[in-house]
Amino acid sequence: MNELSVGNKFEGPKMKGPMLEALKDRQSMLRAKTFEAEAIMKTMPQIELKVKHHFSKGVYARELIIPAGVTLVGEIHKFENLNILSQGSMLVTTEEGVKEVSAPFTVVSPPGTKRIAHTLTDCIWTTIHGTDEKDPELIKDYFIAANEQEWLEFSNVAQLELGLH
Repeated sequence: MNELSVGNKFEGPKMKGPMLEALKDRQSMLRAKTFEAEAIMKTMPQIELKVKHHFSKGVYARELIIPAGVTLVGEIHKFENLNILSQGSMLVTTEEGVKEVSAPFTVVSPPGTKRIAHTLTDCIWTTIHGTDEKDPELIKDYFIAANEQEWLEFSNVAQLELGLH
């Protein structure tokens, strides 16, 4: 559920110097702690979450039904994606710390986001990707980085292609 993930995109006025470095350090720390928490959570009992796949022309929506009291860590998405909380309330990690969000809630997550969420009530979370593909596994392979190393390699290639390096 990368739909709720720590991002690495900076918006607004250009930050410089110590302020920018402090923000980058905080984001790096939050991301590292997210991976640490995920490693601990993987040693605990797991539950199977219900997933519904929806398709229309050029659009894929992955709807995740999450019971109350579940803590989960999202995937690392390679591209910006649209996320909709259409039912329930949850706590999520953000760049500013933990926030409570409630339906209706919509957010565009930047590429590379990875978040932790804890559901306070039963929730429905939908991630939307632009694609004509109809196979959920092929969609996942294209849009999701399997791990941090794959994300770093992908983002470096993307930046090179855009001439940002």
